Amino acid sequence: MTQTWNRLLFAHWSVDARVVAAKIPPPLELDRYDGDAWIGIVPFFMTNVGVRALPALPRVSAFAELNVRTYVRLNGKPGVFFFSLDAERALAVAAARTMFRLPYFLASMDVRTRDDAVEYRSRRTMGRSQAEFAATYRPTGPVAQPAAGSLEYFLTERYCLYTGHGRGRSRRVDIHHPPWRLQPAEVDIQVNTMTKAAGLELPPRPSVVHYSARQDAVAWLPIGATES
Repeated sequence: MTQTWNRLLFAHWSVDARVVAAKIPPPLELDRYDGDAWIGIVPFFMTNVGVRALPALPRVSAFAELNVRTYVRLNGKPGVFFFSLDAERALAVAAARTMFRLPYFLASMDVRTRDDAVEYRSRRTMGRSQAEFAATYRPTGPVAQPAAGSLEYFLTERYCLYTGHGRGRSRRVDIHHPPWRLQPAEVDIQVNTMTKAAGLELPPRPSVVHYSARQDAVAWLPIGATES
């Protein structure tokens, strides 16, 4: 599949690794940076969503999305684990739940740009769990590629995601894209209840914030990922 991710905010919180590790299904292992676990909330707008070599479908090829994630490893391979993914297209949510077995939820979302600022609003409308996010964010500095070994590299340069599959099994979705081009950013978060459904409490302000204007990516169908 092809995807283009636009106007991304990477808002990250450093959290107690013991609390997050208890939320990770085996055989996945929590990945840490200098001993700390990290929770990321990533709002953005998707375009160019579709199957390679086929024309895009208007109702599913462009929509807002909001991810809550942490970082894991399996057999030494680093990846992303999603606590939730909210999107505003019912068909896209149903397809992702069926094809990728990811915890997607339907949400009412509104994304607006004013000069270099992004005004982002999301309220989950699917299921019983309440999850809402409202923030305004903007880049504040020059574009740079994360240096290997840096915190920014740890948080962004990951080329697969893992899903819990029950009975100690997991699936992996491989992703390919160019290296991230990040900018320092500022964010004003008015509402954030995105992690409450996962039983995680976050401070009002994130520890680190980054912005990326655009990232083009391709993703493959899930494959089995088992512990060796």
